[in-house]
Amino acid sequence: MPKTIRGPVFVVDDNIDTDQIIPAEYLTLVPSNPEEYEKLGSYALIGLPDRYGKFVEPGQTKTKYPIVIAGENFGCGSSREHAPIALGASGVEAVVAQSYARIFFRNCAATGELYPWECETRIYPEFNTGDIATIDFDQNLLINETTGKTYPLRPLGEIRPVIEAGGLFAYARQTGMIPNRA
Repeated sequence: MPKTIRGPVFVVDDNIDTDQIIPAEYLTLVPSNPEEYEKLGSYALIGLPDRYGKFVEPGQTKTKYPIVIAGENFGCGSSREHAPIALGASGVEAVVAQSYARIFFRNCAATGELYPWECETRIYPEFNTGDIATIDFDQNLLINETTGKTYPLRPLGEIRPVIEAGGLFAYARQTGMIPNRA
């Protein structure tokens, strides 16, 4: 069965750091606690400047944007795992960026929260927040349904099954690298 993610996009530019993704004051929330996980999602991207608009509407815990479109160096700053977890908790399924801070990219796979797609071209100026997009996993394509333009994506490679398993430990259990817990 072909895998796609489709929906409205939220557009940011270069150097979106982990303090903008989830400010330090919310790091006391424990993602393994379901109530706190949901609350963490409500604070995703709350540290962005006002010019971006609201990512999660006040009083809501989920965003209407399953895809974030970004520029270079997305997720720079601290190594906090809360950044991809907050995005995943908010309902984001994928980020498409020109490049990532390596620790953020790794944390996406380790937590299994979202797919970190890379696009070799500078795509964020090609999108407006609210445009409808589709990510086609089989063809490694991002399609802006609003404009009809398509953009090639770098294949996810070996991190795709890790994310689909639900993260590094779930993948290790699934593949027999570590024993399943009883």
